[in-house]
Amino acid sequence: MSTERRAPLDRRRVADTALRLLNETGLDGLTLRAIARELDVKAPALYWHFKDKQALLDEMATEMYRRMTAGAVLDPADTWQERLLAACRGLRTALTGYRDGAKVFSGSRFTGTEHAPAMESHLRVLTGAGFTLAQAVQAMRTANMYTIGFVTEEQGVRPLPGERREGYDVEERARRLAEFPLAAEAGKLLFDDYDEQFEDGLKLIVAGIEAAYGIR
Repeated sequence: MSTERRAPLDRRRVADTALRLLNETGLDGLTLRAIARELDVKAPALYWHFKDKQALLDEMATEMYRRMTAGAVLDPADTWQERLLAACRGLRTALTGYRDGAKVFSGSRFTGTEHAPAMESHLRVLTGAGFTLAQAVQAMRTANMYTIGFVTEEQGVRPLPGERREGYDVEERARRLAEFPLAAEAGKLLFDDYDEQFEDGLKLIVAGIEAAYGIR
């Protein structure tokens, strides 16, 4: 038996194993039984740490966030626009590193307080720029939800960088929609160049926040 398998079983080790398996199986194929098999334990042993799969997803999302923020240095001199852009770009990078990463992250609850320092720093930057706390929270929530939603759709086409799901051939789509020329042409904008799409969307989010609250 390997040293890893002899290591004591704890929540973080289970979550780490689950994240490794996630890239192989996707969320639908990720079962407690498969995780237990990988850890060389019986499935009931996992229930000492997680009451159900959602509890495990919560810990997986928390571990994803820990890894995303590990070693990150936040500059208090950032403009609020710079801070929102950096936070969203970092989140997208983190989520796209895992198959179905956005689905795991969406709706999950952090199991620790590791997110609090960054959240506090982001809110200080925004309120320091003139946002009320309520406005700052709404701005952050909108940008965050845009990012998670965007990556969810992106991973529906590209489960992992370099992969592409069958059925998303833009040229074939254009041929099938030939009698609808605008809809046909839109496929190139919808299902290609996700980096540019994401950045364009972020610009709209930031511009909308500036327009809504009058803070530049």
